[in-house]
Amino acid sequence: MTIDLPKKATIIEVGPRDGLQNVSVFIPTEAKLQFIDHLKKSGIKEMEITSFVSPKWVPQMQDAEEIVWHSLDPNTRTIVLTPNRSGIQRARLSNCQEIALFVGVSNPFNQKNINRTTAQAMEELLPLIKELKAQGVFVRACISTAFYCPFEGRVEERETIQLCEQFVQAGVDELSVADTIGMAAPHESYSLFSKLNNLFSTTLITAHFHDTRGMGLANIFAALQAGISRFDTSAGGIGGCPFAPGASGNVATEDVVFMLERMGIQTGIQLPLLVQAIDVIAPHLPKPISSSFYTLQSKA
Repeated sequence: MTIDLPKKATIIEVGPRDGLQNVSVFIPTEAKLQFIDHLKKSGIKEMEITSFVSPKWVPQMQDAEEIVWHSLDPNTRTIVLTPNRSGIQRARLSNCQEIALFVGVSNPFNQKNINRTTAQAMEELLPLIKELKAQGVFVRACISTAFYCPFEGRVEERETIQLCEQFVQAGVDELSVADTIGMAAPHESYSLFSKLNNLFSTTLITAHFHDTRGMGLANIFAALQAGISRFDTSAGGIGGCPFAPGASGNVATEDVVFMLERMGIQTGIQLPLLVQAIDVIAPHLPKPISSSFYTLQSKA
């Protein structure tokens, strides 16, 4: 049986932002910068490097300006996450040209996270997207709780599609669609991403999976079959959402790269150099790296 899969895949590394945001002990800025630098050397061409959020809510991101100052790179799409107009203003003052905005499909998730309903959040975000596009900024829309919400359970597929449609109509360049708490099963991944790929063929569509229940790689394979070739991953499998109870780390970059390359899908990422990047950040994390590929390499 022949499976129709892409020849190449793009990895969007989210470790420096999504991977570190939930770490309670502040990681030295220099360690973060070394982590980012090593990730670039491994072949990563797109990366979320930090977020311009209130240090009161996410203390780990208090050095966002310094991270950006040292990390902007014309050869790398260096994305920063911003929750609102204030965050966007900080990002633009730091000369950021690639900005991510986020909202959950689920009302309870947004109310816990940003103290707004989904509709209220979109009412604020849509004008900001138009302003950013008028300035020539690359805009990435991060869609949280696209499959399940930690507070209300299953999210209807049509609700996720409707939210994505609003972002596409506003002119975003990319949709990053997330299984925030790692509840999705492969058949759900295939179903949603098949529909998104067909409906929004001129927009970059990225799949974002957490490996909470060990289904991250299976969901990525299902998304590949649905025509998706862009994936958010985190080196070492680090990460988790501070506003989503039960959300564990993102699917590990090294595990995804190993799987894709074994399947003949080119990523442009060198695994030995990726392991070196993980070696840089691992001593600063509260628990050991447990991804399959990294663990095996450490024992070799």
